Amino acid sequence: MNKQVWLSVAGLLALAALFLAELSTGSLLISFTTVWSSLWGDRATDDHWVVATIRLPRACIAMAVGAGMAVAGACLQSLTRNSLASPELLGVNQGAAMAIVIAMFAMPGSALWLYNLSAFAGGCLAASFIFALGTAGRRALNPMRFILAGTAISMFIHSLTQGVLVLNERTVDEMRFWLAGSVTGRGMEPLLQTLPVIVSGLICTLLLGKRMNVLQMGDEVAAGLGNNIRASKAMLFFVSALLASACVTLAGPIAFIGLAAPHLVRSFAGSDYRWIVLHSIWFGAVLLLAADIAGKLIRHPGEVPVGIMTILFGAPFFIYAARKKEEPA
Repeated sequence: MNKQVWLSVAGLLALAALFLAELSTGSLLISFTTVWSSLWGDRATDDHWVVATIRLPRACIAMAVGAGMAVAGACLQSLTRNSLASPELLGVNQGAAMAIVIAMFAMPGSALWLYNLSAFAGGCLAASFIFALGTAGRRALNPMRFILAGTAISMFIHSLTQGVLVLNERTVDEMRFWLAGSVTGRGMEPLLQTLPVIVSGLICTLLLGKRMNVLQMGDEVAAGLGNNIRASKAMLFFVSALLASACVTLAGPIAFIGLAAPHLVRSFAGSDYRWIVLHSIWFGAVLLLAADIAGKLIRHPGEVPVGIMTILFGAPFFIYAARKKEEPA
């Protein structure tokens, strides 16, 4: 078997192991025997019910969000030809979060599809504005300008979000834990409503692998090969915003998975985006499961929200990646 197949097998085994560990850990540690039997329908004890009704939806949401965020990051890194691009740095996460907060404030109790639509619109608007700032002027596309523009706009959007929350004290308590980024407290119903959007985005991105590779050659070369550059970029932008917004709807604005997963995958899988996207699916799920397990163990029997854990681990990684990018070849 070739390298990519071995990587896929190793990734699936790691994902399966962490999935079982996610079901086993929490305020109450449950044996793997009980976890395994509960997956096959056993409901003989309270532990079986805890696994089936609380921990299983949490694990599935973590995998879906991790995969979606990682692939959204791969799309944006291909689109900008910048390995530091990610949904949170280009404002997609914060824009989607603000849109959901506004929708919950203006239309409480609405259907989940409406929040999904609001998140998508907010993420697209924020990313479009940052793209406009990052490409303004006569100078060539500069990765640092994207990062600076994304950081500034994300902070501005975060301030607006806090302002909306201050206007409604009831919403503050309901939204504070969600805005930190969390996969807890959600059943299977929200996942089943959002999963088709995430799966559709993943499939579309896999089909765009060749276009993503062509974009790495530069616009002039890609156009010379007969590719519609504008259409390719529009599709990547749309899919990345769709994936990130759906993930934010499920778990809040979880950071750094979209940056770290494709960045690390590129280091061991090569530069072919057809494989980068495929491996990012399982690797993003692995990273978020690992972060959630760490959050449950680091403060046992309590827990740290997974969004805080990804920031704790992701911030040093971003500093390392930024410094490495600035080093001369």
